[in-house]
Formats: sequence, C-alpha cells, structure tokens
Amino acid sequence: MKREALRVEPISSYLDRWKAPASPVTRAGNMIFVAGLPPFDPETGELKEMPIERQSEIVMEQMKLCLQTAGASLDNVMKCNVYGTSTKHFAAFNAIYARYFPVDPPARIFVVTPEWFGPFDVEIDCIAMM
Repeated sequence: MKREALRVEPISSYLDRWKAPASPVTRAGNMIFVAGLPPFDPETGELKEMPIERQSEIVMEQMKLCLQTAGASLDNVMKCNVYGTSTKHFAAFNAIYARYFPVDPPARIFVVTPEWFGPFDVEIDCIAMM
C-alpha cells in the first residue's frame, strides 16, 4: 500500500517557509498519521509567544484540519501523543483537549520535551483509522 502525503493549507505553506521536510498528514489505506505541528499563528503563520491555552486550541484546530483534509474527523482518532515543555501546562492543556474529546477520548500520552526551535510549549500528533 502506497503512502500518500497530503497538502493542508495554510499549514503546508507554513512548513514550506521553515523548509521543514515534513507533511502535515499522510494516509495509507485506512490509516491516517497527523504530524506534530507547532501552534502556527492562524493569521500570519508565524510562531510567537502566547498563553498555553491559545497554543493548545491552535494545535487542536490544526490537527482537526489535517484529519478533515484526509477525509476523517476527531471521531476517528485512536491515539494522540502530546509534547509539552513543562508539566505545569498539563492541567491547562487537558481543559482544552477535553473540549475536543468530550466523550470516550482516544489513548494518549503527555511527554515533556526540554525545548523547541521557537517560542511555543505544545505540539500534538495523532494516528486515526477510517
């Protein structure tokens, strides 16, 4: 089965600006893989400092857009990997995450990473099935 890399605008254009060798979402058969993406400012595509709650909303909306582009939805998500810069963001992230998965949330892990290449504190990737 062949892997299909999908463009998701405007996210793909933001990744192009960074010369990031990544696709925001790939699909093969009934499996969908959404890349971990930084919280790109929806109006400019830039990475800028903002509260963790806003960052969390942005990464969840980006994940949702990637899933929709691949023909899926949040209901198809099987597992999420959340990467944060500190455990102090755990409760704030969970409050936002619970709005997107209010019932029977997918399997999940929250991993702390020391730092990234920009002024942000959270990324999330996921695996979904059609």
